[in-house]
Amino acid sequence: MATLTAPKAQDLFSYRKHWAARLTPAPVLPVSREEMDALGWDECDVIIVTGDAYVDHPSFGMALIGRVLEAQGFRVGIIAQPDWRSTEDFMRLGRPRLFFGVTAGNMDSMVNRYTADRRLRSDDAYTPGGVGGRRPDRSVIVYSQRLREAFPGVPLVIGGIEASLRRIAHFDYWQEKVRRSILLDAKADLLVFGNGERQVVEIAHRLAAGEPLHSIRDVRGTAFVGSRAEPGWIEIDSTDIDTPGPIEKPADPYAFEPERRSPATREPGVHVVKFSRRVPRADREHSVIRLPSFEAVRDDPVLYAHASRILHAETNPGNARALVQRHGNVDLWLNPPPIPLTTAEMDRVYELPYTRRPHPSYGDARIPAYEMIRFSVTIQRGCFGGCTFCSITEHEGRIIQSRSEESVLREIETIRDTVPGFTGVISDLGGPTANMYRLACKSPEIQAACRKPSCVYPRICSNLDTNHSPLIRLYRRARALPGIKKVLIASGVRYDLAVESPEYVKELVQHHVGGYLKIAPEAISEGPLSKMMKPGIGSYYRFKKLFDRYSKQAGKEQYLIPYFIAAHPGTTDEDMLELALWLKRNGFRADQVQAFLPGPMATATAMYHSGKNPLKRVSRDSEEVYVPKGLKVRRLHKAFLRYHDPNNWPLLRDALRRMGREDLIGNGKHHLVPSFQPPGTGNAPEGRRRPTKRHQRFATQHTRR
Repeated sequence: MATLTAPKAQDLFSYRKHWAARLTPAPVLPVSREEMDALGWDECDVIIVTGDAYVDHPSFGMALIGRVLEAQGFRVGIIAQPDWRSTEDFMRLGRPRLFFGVTAGNMDSMVNRYTADRRLRSDDAYTPGGVGGRRPDRSVIVYSQRLREAFPGVPLVIGGIEASLRRIAHFDYWQEKVRRSILLDAKADLLVFGNGERQVVEIAHRLAAGEPLHSIRDVRGTAFVGSRAEPGWIEIDSTDIDTPGPIEKPADPYAFEPERRSPATREPGVHVVKFSRRVPRADREHSVIRLPSFEAVRDDPVLYAHASRILHAETNPGNARALVQRHGNVDLWLNPPPIPLTTAEMDRVYELPYTRRPHPSYGDARIPAYEMIRFSVTIQRGCFGGCTFCSITEHEGRIIQSRSEESVLREIETIRDTVPGFTGVISDLGGPTANMYRLACKSPEIQAACRKPSCVYPRICSNLDTNHSPLIRLYRRARALPGIKKVLIASGVRYDLAVESPEYVKELVQHHVGGYLKIAPEAISEGPLSKMMKPGIGSYYRFKKLFDRYSKQAGKEQYLIPYFIAAHPGTTDEDMLELALWLKRNGFRADQVQAFLPGPMATATAMYHSGKNPLKRVSRDSEEVYVPKGLKVRRLHKAFLRYHDPNNWPLLRDALRRMGREDLIGNGKHHLVPSFQPPGTGNAPEGRRRPTKRHQRFATQHTRR
């Protein structure tokens, strides 16, 4: 039997360049008509509208896509953080010759604007001065509406993280309901999901060649709306792949039906397609899985969990099939994910002529997100961890895409030689995960056929190459460059992988830690860990043992700072109590705590909404997941993480009494919270008698790290 091989893609930089390639690259992509005039442009080919300030740095999506299009010979303009209350800002660059590209920015606008408790944030790291309020809720939808008002009929393509994670019917935490695909609400022509270089470049070249946007329906990594299925496609009902239980009335055994048809054929105006429960491998490219309709998943949480499970099973570019979901009287089509970039393509993308600075129009205004990545270098993309609460895998995919050593070193030298304020310290060499550089499946054939959601859970796959030698070599070469005093690693370290290479841990600890290293166990109990797809606490202890040993050998006093999530699906009050006792026993005091935020399309969000576990086969009577919902329980779980804060003591005392753990209330070292309440904290009045010296001493001992 023939083996499954990964599909190929045209080299990103092999297209015949558009005519504007003869022009010198723009110093910065223009944001005004005056800058266009200075460049001698009468119009832009593509205009990108973004919710972030324009920073010409490859960590900012608008700059990366803009420079990639510029390298293809297209004239690209930027409209950054427009005033959405009118169409005026959207018209400042005129009408683009090819299309508008719309993105909310580097973050989903709702995540950017609201906390996990749905409180409006007062700041925005992607705005000059860090001020909040410069972007609307659901920015992609609002920006698209304004563009339709300003330029009716102009092709409109949406993309970025907000569009990517809302490409299908999805649960919206801020409204506590299932919303339809953002493509329909934005009334855009095409949606680009995942990393968008391949899709955007192909779309631009095909439009430039005269092809209408409504006919571009075969680009991987795109979604579109149509009223008819394509002839010749083999349609698979998702409920036959993974049956969620009865979803329709039982068939009348006396009814006569000459042939079985897919659910799509029951809709008026839709082609009859060949229906199949099993599809030969040769026909996979022309097969499509029909998910339950938007209306069905909106009204039935079990079907929502089922659709989420199917969606996440079809994310490997090597074997993913197209998906289709009915929304009212139209079909939403999702093509398979884009093919990952090669190392050579990644190198060229990251070495385009970025200024690596904010646009000059911002003057001296500080942009916090830029300050954070100003002296950092991206070395890889993607994550095969598959953490259920995280959007990285859903957006960038599970296949690691790595740059070459030489390209990374050249970028470090560029930072050293051109970026103002550089003091010799590279703040990060990383990506979504610090130590997945060049890690991959040992077999390309197995990788192309694999449907596992994670390569490291419940244990590290035997087919995964965990060799950290290329990363160790990169670290050593980077810090040996002239003018480089220190190379820090700020990206999250996947410590269960790191312990597979003690040499890597030694290199990291002795040369690339600035006193503190943040890692993310997220939980310590099996209940929440199994729903997060995170390793057990044993991996943390093994990593800590190596960390402490190599720190001592280097004569350095260094500390691990563990991060934890409160109120994640699968987490009980007892789990949080166990974690609080662990934190106290190990001397940790969390200054800031992270509560679970159900992001759109995440597997953990499907758990939150449905109370089912889509990591396993979903059915009406399948595994139930306890979900800590509501402000009261979420506050309690956060309070357990901050057990040392006197403001949380009244809430914790009430919970401990309810849980039958009054033995943990008292003034001894073995207690979790004291029996007294300092004045002015919690619900204690300001005028209350001050605690005795004994109580003061207890509070100090109790909260000392």
